[in-house]
Amino acid sequence: QVQLVESGGGLVQTGGSLRLSCAASGRTLLTYTMAWFRQAPGKEREFVADISWSGSSSYYLDSVKGRFTISIDNAKNAIYLQMNSLKPEDTAVYYCAARSRFRVGPPVVPSYDYWGQGTQVTVSA
Repeated sequence: QVQLVESGGGLVQTGGSLRLSCAASGRTLLTYTMAWFRQAPGKEREFVADISWSGSSSYYLDSVKGRFTISIDNAKNAIYLQMNSLKPEDTAVYYCAARSRFRVGPPVVPSYDYWGQGTQVTVSA
């Protein structure tokens, strides 16, 4: 079991930046692939980015490539999402998620076992 708690959301203007954090407890992140998802009002939850347990590989949603950066700090048992050049369409609740690092397949919602409670990000026009 692992518990995930997100923080760092807020209100920012278009073009601004935010850094989301996800603190994990219960088990070391070395056994998981970690990811960020987001869900906008009236829309399905979508994948944003993921990172391997070692931090050596990461993958991004096309619309955030070059603007968002995911990172992991195994010493702190935490992951982060640095979001730059934010746009109104980035407005959503952002969730941290974890799945076994041995699970293969696309990063879809049902494949993730553990979720945080979410943190709201609002980008004003």
